[in-house]
Amino acid sequence: MKKYVLAITGASGMVYGMRLMNFLAKAYHTDLIISESAFSVMSHEISPDMKDMDSIRSKIEKVNVRVYSERDFYAPIASGSNKVDGMFIVPCSMKTLSAIASGFADNLITRAADVMIKEGRKLIVSPREMPFSSIHLENMLKLSRLGVVIAPPVPAFYHNPQGLEDMINFVVGKLLDLMGIENDLYRRWNG
Repeated sequence: MKKYVLAITGASGMVYGMRLMNFLAKAYHTDLIISESAFSVMSHEISPDMKDMDSIRSKIEKVNVRVYSERDFYAPIASGSNKVDGMFIVPCSMKTLSAIASGFADNLITRAADVMIKEGRKLIVSPREMPFSSIHLENMLKLSRLGVVIAPPVPAFYHNPQGLEDMINFVVGKLLDLMGIENDLYRRWNG
C-alpha cells in the first residue's frame, strides 16, 4: 500500500486538507500531522468540536490514518529512512512555507518536509494567502527550484462548478493529479 504524509497548518482553507485526507484514507496509508495553530482555524471553519488532538483523533482516525502532533519528533516520518511516496501540506501557512524554505525544521511538519527535500521525494505545498508579498514569492521560488511543487488552491471554472463542493473537489483533484494519484473528483477539460 502506498503511503503519504498530509500536513494541515494554521492557514484558512481547512476544507481542502480534510477533503484530501478523506480521499487518501480510502486507499492509502496516511500519516496526518496537524499544527497547533490549525486547531483554532479548524474549529472555526469545519466544526467547533475540532479543537485539540483528541477531538481530531476521535473524528478522523481510521485504519489507514495515523495522526501526529507537530511536536512528535519520534514519529517515523521524521526520518529519511522511513519510506513514503510523497507529502502534501494543505493548506500551507506562510510561516510553514518560510520555515521550510529556510531549512528551519522546528516541528514535525517542517522536519518531514525537510526529509522529503533531502531524500528527493515529492513534496506539494498549497500556500493559502492572498495577495503574495515579495517575501512569499521568493520563498516559493526557492522551494520550486529545489523541486517542491507550489500549488495554491486556485479553483478553475471551465468545468462549470455547481457549488462550493465542485470547487473544492477541483482543487483537491488537481493536488492528487500532481502527486500522480488517479481520481475523478472533477470534470477534465473537454471531458
